[in-house]
Amino acid sequence: MDQAQALLPVITLLFVGIVAMIAMRPINMSPIVGYLIVGTIIGQHGLGLIEENETTHLLAELGVVFLLFDIGLHFSLGHIWKSRRDILGFGPLQVGLCTIAFGALALVFGLTSELALIIGIALALSSTAVVIQTLADNGQKNCPIGTSATAVLIFQDICAIFLLVLASSLGDATVPMSELIISALAKGAMAFIAAILIGRFLINPLFAVVARTKREEIFTASALLIVLATATATEMAGLSLTLGAFLAGMIISETSYRHIVQTEIKPFSGLLLGFFFITVGMSLNITVLINNWATVLMVLCGLLFIKTIIIYSTARLLHFPQRSAVQLAFLLSQGSEFAFVLIAIPTMTTAIGEEFSAILITAVVGSMALTPVVVLLGQKIVKNILDKQMKEKTKEESLLQAEISPVVVFGMGIVGRKVVDALIAHNLPYLAIEMDYDRYVSANRDGYTVVFGDSGDLRMMETLNLSKAKCAVITIVRYDLSRDLTPIVNQRYPDLKRFISIETEEEKNKFEALGMIAIIDHSHPKGIDVASQVLASQGISKENIASWMQQEQNNALSEADLISSEISTASSNA
Repeated sequence: MDQAQALLPVITLLFVGIVAMIAMRPINMSPIVGYLIVGTIIGQHGLGLIEENETTHLLAELGVVFLLFDIGLHFSLGHIWKSRRDILGFGPLQVGLCTIAFGALALVFGLTSELALIIGIALALSSTAVVIQTLADNGQKNCPIGTSATAVLIFQDICAIFLLVLASSLGDATVPMSELIISALAKGAMAFIAAILIGRFLINPLFAVVARTKREEIFTASALLIVLATATATEMAGLSLTLGAFLAGMIISETSYRHIVQTEIKPFSGLLLGFFFITVGMSLNITVLINNWATVLMVLCGLLFIKTIIIYSTARLLHFPQRSAVQLAFLLSQGSEFAFVLIAIPTMTTAIGEEFSAILITAVVGSMALTPVVVLLGQKIVKNILDKQMKEKTKEESLLQAEISPVVVFGMGIVGRKVVDALIAHNLPYLAIEMDYDRYVSANRDGYTVVFGDSGDLRMMETLNLSKAKCAVITIVRYDLSRDLTPIVNQRYPDLKRFISIETEEEKNKFEALGMIAIIDHSHPKGIDVASQVLASQGISKENIASWMQQEQNNALSEADLISSEISTASSNA
């Protein structure tokens, strides 16, 4: 009987978690919102179906642990270097300015300087779970907007780890805040160095042995062991379970087995994180919220407005195009799941009070729930900006403002975008041209720099001064046009290499007869075969090209796993 009683909280959490996921899917809202709502309903301030005990607390703690582990899996030194402008520039500036703004407001409301600092940083962060899902839903995950947003989230997640360390130590009045910060940074730095060394010299050989067994469940068990052991070690060292989980992910990210571990661990991560959000909802007091609805609405609107303005201003200050700054501002304007983690810490709940805790949590939940609507508003604003720009200038004026680059890409469909992604990844300048207005707007909205024009217009070629370009990449197959233009192009631009993406051997023979480099693209993801040859023409080494292609294929596999998981979930729900 005692064993059955111990299992009842788990059964209840599983049941309401499934209900939350099913309910949120038709209205295209994050499951996190559903978890918080059902938690509020079943909690002690609602129907009282479940009480908070050691079991629920352990499950909630493990949820946060696996969230940080998953974040660590996407973190590597190479990623930091490639995204250094965003991780070391945009991220710190945005977090710093938002912290000052929210911290100042917290002081106005009577909080101490220590609490104001922690609350300020907590509200400066954005929701990794919601933003990543929104990017995936909009097909922007690997676009410039997606990569910039992800880089900022990585920096924010690192800030959140140290924030949790500080918040956990808040109850110790004998230690000044400055000493806590210095101690946390020093211990964290040593832990990071240790993680890098362990990943390269211990874990990689260990997984090589595991791989020889050809048993996927051993990968799962090994990953669980590393997560829990590292989390426990950092907790015993005076840091936190969450930092250890992040470092465990970082350790595995430095190995070549990251993707299989990520696939094997995903079910545990999603399930336990759902438990955490449900337990946060259980702590909400409905009566407090009803009595303070005006304050909740004010905090929610203030959070969205202040973050949107600051993120937009920060992006423009760092010379992001206006369209990209708008997109990033609306995409990152919500609160973070780390605010729930922070407020759930007993010392924080006691320090700021139950009423203020409930108001903050509800405002953050509201901001996360509104993210799809807010992002859609940002996209409409970007479209209006582009429409206005098109009306104010002619096509020729738009082309004249385009910077002459060694690579000109005609067409920003799937293949064109992949070629541009490859050029961006290797810091090669490009000029992209699109004749379809909807694709032109979509590409600009996603952060690419694209001008509007027709590849078949000879006047446009003169305007672009193609004699300075080394190669042209054509992703729209129009054989008759290519045949008619070839004599003129050969005469005016004899050194210009023309790459074209085609699908059949017959097309390959026809275009090669025109002197073009025809590439049959059977790659997955589509476009990397063309992109690899363009990179080679620009002097990029075979090793770097192979590394980039492998990374793109790994990303595609991760996305395929996610889609497969969603299909399976949908089938189960049906």
